[in-house]
Amino acid sequence: MDAGSAGALLTLLLLSILWFLVWRTDRKRRRLPPGPAPWPILGNLCQKDVLPLYRTYEKLSSTYGPVFTVWLGLKPVVVLCGYDVVKDALLGHSEEFGGRPEIPLLVQLSKDYGLVSNNEKKWQELRRFTLSTLRDFGMGKSSMSQRVQQEAQHLVELLEKLEGNTFEPMMMFRHAVANVICSVVFGSCYSYSDTAFLELLNMIGNYTSFFLSPVAMVYNTFPNIMHHLPGPHRKALAECEKLKDYIRENVELHKLTLDPSCPRDYIDCFLMKVEKEKSSPENMYSNEDLVMSVFNLFSAGTVSTSNVLVFCLLILAKYPHIQAKVQEEIDAVVGTGRAPSMEDKLRMPYTNAVIHELQRYHKTPIENFPRMTTQDVVFRGHTIPKDTVVIPVFCSVHMDPTQWENPKEVHPGHFLDEKGEFRKREAFMGFSAGKRMCPGEALARIELFLFLTTLLQSFTFQLAVEDEETDLFSLWLKIERRAIPGKFFIIRRLVSS
Repeated sequence: MDAGSAGALLTLLLLSILWFLVWRTDRKRRRLPPGPAPWPILGNLCQKDVLPLYRTYEKLSSTYGPVFTVWLGLKPVVVLCGYDVVKDALLGHSEEFGGRPEIPLLVQLSKDYGLVSNNEKKWQELRRFTLSTLRDFGMGKSSMSQRVQQEAQHLVELLEKLEGNTFEPMMMFRHAVANVICSVVFGSCYSYSDTAFLELLNMIGNYTSFFLSPVAMVYNTFPNIMHHLPGPHRKALAECEKLKDYIRENVELHKLTLDPSCPRDYIDCFLMKVEKEKSSPENMYSNEDLVMSVFNLFSAGTVSTSNVLVFCLLILAKYPHIQAKVQEEIDAVVGTGRAPSMEDKLRMPYTNAVIHELQRYHKTPIENFPRMTTQDVVFRGHTIPKDTVVIPVFCSVHMDPTQWENPKEVHPGHFLDEKGEFRKREAFMGFSAGKRMCPGEALARIELFLFLTTLLQSFTFQLAVEDEETDLFSLWLKIERRAIPGKFFIIRRLVSS
């Protein structure tokens, strides 16, 4: 066979494969909710009018309805928009929409160990054990509040030294929040000048930023290809291995000093469980399960809350009248003679409303946190097959005009009744909803309230950005990715007691 014939055959083969893929995709499309037409092989990945969903969901849902399909490569993803639809799926059909698909990045990182295991029974068991253990060590109790108060005071002391200069809060806040979870997990806190710990925090921040990035979505779509290619995923995963090694060293030290009659922290409790369950055929507790569970707690309990804290400062600096009104309430309820406590929260409805409102207003990329159907389900007139990836768009819930009076504005009145008292809103899903709701909600609520009130008791924050008309979300995404420093001015407040 000459070169020309071989080339023609190869071209015919490639065209045949492409035709088959297009035919198979079209066949699947006819059985799923409608959506934008995907490109062959790539799906909607490179279509800026489709992804990221937090930017495009309004246009897509107005065209295709609140339940529509997008394609990540050859995989269909059903998208849910609006309060009624998301609530119906996650709460009304919690079992049907309660699965979690395999996320290749997490599989590569975890090797299916720990709290992100795809073994449903193991995930449930480790989640139950973790929540119970965290409660035993103060989660949601006064002892946990005291730990947060201590770290908040450390922040105040650090910021006092920076008065008159701009400062970048991301790493400082990340360290403070990390110390809270480290006190429970490792049984110790870390100095703000501990360069080794700061490096670990930087690693986990880099991994989280990467996990939320478009490149990570491409990795999760084409893992078998991306795994063998150079790119930022290699650096992110390599840094995570260093953090896992650090956790392993801590576990080994705990083994040497473990006293079963007096467990000091989460690691001690897990090691005792490993010993107790070592003869169990199911093998749900192992050293590697411990390492990955600590990794999950450390990363989730550090980056997400510290990011929200920095976002809150950004919005409060942009809207000084809201910041001033929170400070007035702090002065009236707490004064200057003591630090804010969780007991003050019930008497501070405006502050509580502001914190909820800023969480409502906060948008984050969501494509890499999907759910999955556990069985065939008829939902809103569509038949969605078992094992279909599903993405509930929570910002569509928080911006739903049927639920919020001024959804696209920062409006604390969303969470205040006519008497100025705090009111809960069912359409607030700041910690997700249903079966896979965030397990760290109780701690995050304590941290957001105590860190913000303690900081605002002592300081006024101003944004150190020349262009006052900068789009807040664009600015925030740059700060979150560390593309630019999120710099602030602080002004010490002089309040008479």
